[in-house]
Amino acid sequence: MAAKSADIRKTSHRSNNFTQNIVKNPKLPFAIAVLVADSILVALIIAYVPYTKIDWDAYMSQVTGFLEGERDYSNLKGDTGPLVYPAGFLYIYSAIQYVTGGQVYPAQILFGFLYIMDLAIVLFVYLKTNVVPWWALSLLSLSKRVHSIFVLRLFNDCFATALLHAALVSIIFQKWHLGLVIFSGAVSIKMNVLLYAPPLLLLMVKAMDIIGVISALAGAALVQIVIGLPFILSHPASYISNAFNLGRVFIHFWSVNFKFVPEDIFVSKAFALSLLVAHLSLLLVFAHYRWCKHEGGLFAVVHSKVIQLKLRVTQRNPSSTNKVLQTDHIVTTMFVGNFIGIICARSLHYQFYSWYFYCLPYLLWKTPFPTVLRLLLFAAVEFCWNVFPSNVYSSVVLLCVHVIILGGLWISSSEYPYVEKTTDKSTSKKKTR
Repeated sequence: MAAKSADIRKTSHRSNNFTQNIVKNPKLPFAIAVLVADSILVALIIAYVPYTKIDWDAYMSQVTGFLEGERDYSNLKGDTGPLVYPAGFLYIYSAIQYVTGGQVYPAQILFGFLYIMDLAIVLFVYLKTNVVPWWALSLLSLSKRVHSIFVLRLFNDCFATALLHAALVSIIFQKWHLGLVIFSGAVSIKMNVLLYAPPLLLLMVKAMDIIGVISALAGAALVQIVIGLPFILSHPASYISNAFNLGRVFIHFWSVNFKFVPEDIFVSKAFALSLLVAHLSLLLVFAHYRWCKHEGGLFAVVHSKVIQLKLRVTQRNPSSTNKVLQTDHIVTTMFVGNFIGIICARSLHYQFYSWYFYCLPYLLWKTPFPTVLRLLLFAAVEFCWNVFPSNVYSSVVLLCVHVIILGGLWISSSEYPYVEKTTDKSTSKKKTR
């Protein structure tokens, strides 16, 4: 009896501890609740909201041409024009066509599962950081436009975004080579993922020695070669010029972010060049003064790597110079770098919202703004993306909100980038300050 009573007390104590832990840190159970609630919402959307036909027929036409043996990219076309995505897109949508028979409804169910899987990955990233409060995780499931992009329009942006987030998880765990392979897979579906490339390269340089960086980049390049090999061997010029066309000019009507710019200026090379200069300038400024602040600036980081390379050449058995980066630093650098690219993109179409929506709550809570302002900015972005068609006023508001968020990120405090190996807590606290 005494033993039984002791077991009951232990069970009761564990139950009380579990309840106290949930009360103190409700993030995990709330994240699970968000997933469950959004799963129900997605099922209801698929069941009751009419599908919107935009690119699906074009995707299926392009895939059909590929499956029938066409390897010249200039001949792979749909009703919206020629194929402009790398070969990973063809493999993904060939598999979807095989599974669904090219039918929309089963494809919607598949994309519903993709949406929930992607949301789960994003929630995991947010749980690994300590930036956003538990209740704000619900913002990740509140976008009407993003639900539409995934389950009502079936865009390839969805697969590219999901793979990008999977790559981010790998990088958070310091699995750089695997992360680069997954990242390259995402690029093979849609090139917008390259907006993350500059901050990712900087993080790699900070975390690894030069040999590690080169080998990781080589792995990513090998993925692109293998994926594109059938087209590279048969029609290399056609594949490269169509799949990796960085000079495409989008239609002014569909622009969500620069609708206020006159069309003749919008399509001009001067406008494109000015945005490119602004993009590169912002990246350099943030890299030097924000992301490399604790190392003494971007040039100090590069200089230290050059010295490490010289030592590696002169020493037969050089010691490892790899460093472990803080999760917050990785996520912040990646999200801000991508957000800068979004601001400077010449044209954002409606499906492009998926490129950065999942970054927004994190970025807003990295700013020093009060919570009410953060929520208002979030609502303003979502509102602008749901104005159809976009107009001068919605695009001006969107740009202004973007700039305000970027300004908040600039004045926010920067996190210490490295995980301390020492057990001296006081030393770590001092460095963090």
